[in-house]
Amino acid sequence: MGVKRQVFVLVSLVFFSFAFVSFSKPLDEPNRFVSWMKRLDDDLRNKIMSKGACIACKLLTFLAQTAFLVEKVEDGVAYEAKMLCRNLHIEDDRVCLGVISEFKNEVFTVVDQVYLNPDEVCGLWLGPTCAHIRDPSGFWNITIPDKKPPVKPILPPKPGSPVMRVLQFSDVHIDHMYQEGSNPNCGEPLCCRSNDKPPGPGKPKAGKYGDYKCDLPPITFESMLKHINETHKDIDYVIWTGDIPPHNIWNQTRSDQISALKYAVQMVRRYLPELKVYPAVGNHESAPVNSFPPPVITGHNSNQWLRNSLAQYWNIWLPNDTIPTIEKGGFYTLLLSKGFRLVSLNMNYCNNMNWWLLIDNVDPAQQLQWLIDTLQQAEDNDEKVHIIGHILPGSSDCLKPWSWNYYKIVNRYQSTITAQFFAHTHSDEFEIFYDEKTRRIPTNIAFIGPSVTTYQTHNPGYRIYEVDGDYPNSSRVVLNHETYILDLVEANKGNVQWKFEYSAKEAYDMPSVLPEDWNNLVHRFSKNTTLFNKFYKYFWQSAPGHSCDGCRSYILCRLMTGRSHDSSACTLMQDPFSEEKREYLDESLAMC
Repeated sequence: MGVKRQVFVLVSLVFFSFAFVSFSKPLDEPNRFVSWMKRLDDDLRNKIMSKGACIACKLLTFLAQTAFLVEKVEDGVAYEAKMLCRNLHIEDDRVCLGVISEFKNEVFTVVDQVYLNPDEVCGLWLGPTCAHIRDPSGFWNITIPDKKPPVKPILPPKPGSPVMRVLQFSDVHIDHMYQEGSNPNCGEPLCCRSNDKPPGPGKPKAGKYGDYKCDLPPITFESMLKHINETHKDIDYVIWTGDIPPHNIWNQTRSDQISALKYAVQMVRRYLPELKVYPAVGNHESAPVNSFPPPVITGHNSNQWLRNSLAQYWNIWLPNDTIPTIEKGGFYTLLLSKGFRLVSLNMNYCNNMNWWLLIDNVDPAQQLQWLIDTLQQAEDNDEKVHIIGHILPGSSDCLKPWSWNYYKIVNRYQSTITAQFFAHTHSDEFEIFYDEKTRRIPTNIAFIGPSVTTYQTHNPGYRIYEVDGDYPNSSRVVLNHETYILDLVEANKGNVQWKFEYSAKEAYDMPSVLPEDWNNLVHRFSKNTTLFNKFYKYFWQSAPGHSCDGCRSYILCRLMTGRSHDSSACTLMQDPFSEEKREYLDESLAMC
C-alpha cells in the first residue's frame, strides 16, 4: 500500500475509533461490523476516490464529531484502532501501532476543533467527486489587482546571450537505516532496512546503491553530489525542492527530521561548497508526515520547531531578511540578481493530507496574499520571477480552493512569472497552465523534476535547466533542460555512472520550451505512440518494467492540468475522462 493511502486508511481508523468507543462495545471478536469494515478497507485500497470512500469519509467524520461532543474518548481510541488495523490486515502490528501513535494526538485535536460539517470535510479531503462545497473563487478574500498589463510575446535571446545553468534535485528520501543485503520485500511500506527480517534463501536482496522498492542509501546521495561537483562546473545555483526523510512514516520523531535536515545540508555544503542553494520544504519534513499546522496553531501542536530549524539551516545560503517569513510559514523570497527574483512556497498549505487545514484552510499563513504582494512589487519593479515548491498545484493532493486561487494568481502575473519548479510525484513530468476564459491558450508551465530516491521503481535522477541569463531585458525563461540518471541495476553491479538521459528540445524535437511548445507536444503525444512512449520512459527515469497499457489519455490529461480537481482542459481525449478516474489514477501513481 502506498504511503499516502496507508495514512488515509490508518488515520480513518483513528477517526472511526472515536465513534466506536462511544457507541459500541470493544472488539473482542470478529462481528458484522468488522466484516463491513473489511469490505470498506478493500474499497479504500482499490478505489480511494470512489463513492465508497466518500460515504465512509462522511460517516466516519459524523460519528467521530458526534462522539467527541458527547464524551472525550481518547483513552479507548488507540486500543480500538489497533484491533481494527489487526483484524483488517492493513499492515503489521509494528506499522499499525506506529501510525496510530504518530497521528492520534493530531486527530484528537482536529476533531475537537474542526468547524466543518462532514460534507465540507470530505469535499476538501477527497475533492469535488465526493462533495461540492462552495465556489472556490469565493473561499478566501484574496485581493488580486485587476489591471493586468498586456502580455508581450517572448522573443528568443540573441545568439551569444548569457545563459544560466540551474540544478534541480528533489525527493532524496535518504534512509540511514538502509542496509545492503536486507529484505526489499519485507511486507511493510518501506523495506531494505537494518531492522527488517532477512530475506529467505534465494530471495532478492537490497543492492549497495539502492533498490526500486526502497528509499535511498546515503552512499547514493553522496555519489550524486560528488558527481555533480566533478562534472558540472558551470552551475550558477541550485533549487532543492523538498522531501529529505525516508518513508518510514510510522516511526519518526521531530529530532529524526531535524537530524535528516542537518545531514543533507551538511552533505550539500561539503560537495557543492561554492554554490548557492535555494530550498523549498516538502511534505515529509515534518513529524508526523504532512503535519503543517498554520501559525494560528500554537503550543505543543505547532510546528514552529520545524520552521525555526529550516530558518537556521537554510540561512547558510539565504539572506537574513528571509528569516521572518520562513519562521512564520516556511516560505520566502529573494532577489537573485537585478531584475530577477525567486519565490519559495510552502505547498503544504494546500496539502489535502495536512489534517490541520480542516481547522483553518483559509489562505494559511496568508501565504497567497503575501505571494500577490510580492508579485505586484516585482511587476512594479519590472522583475521576472521563478517560483519553486514541492507539491505541484495541479495535483489532486492540492486542495481545490488553494489551487484555484493560485491558478488565478499565476495567470494574473503571466508576464512576471516566467517559470515554476515543483516535484513530489518522483516522476519526470510537467503541468501546463491555460487562460481561465477559454482553457485553450497556454499561459505558463510548471516543470516537475525527477526524484533522487528510487521509491517506487524510479532510477535516481536530477536536472539542469538552461535559463536566459543576466543581461538587460532578459526574458528569464527556461531555454532547455537536461536530465541525468543513475542506472540502478548497473550501479549495483559495480558500474556506478551518473549519465546524461535526455535533452528536452532534442528528445521531443521542440523549437523552444515555452508553454505553447509543451501544449503542442501534448497534442503530438496524443497522435504519436512512439513519441509518447519515449516520454513515458523518461517519466520513470528510464527504470525498467514500466508500460502504459491504456493510460495515455490519463497521462495527457495530467500534463494539461495545472489546477487541481479540474480536467476541463483535457478536451483532446477521444474517450470521456472523468475527474473521478483522474484522481484515482493520481493515487495509483503518486506514492509520496
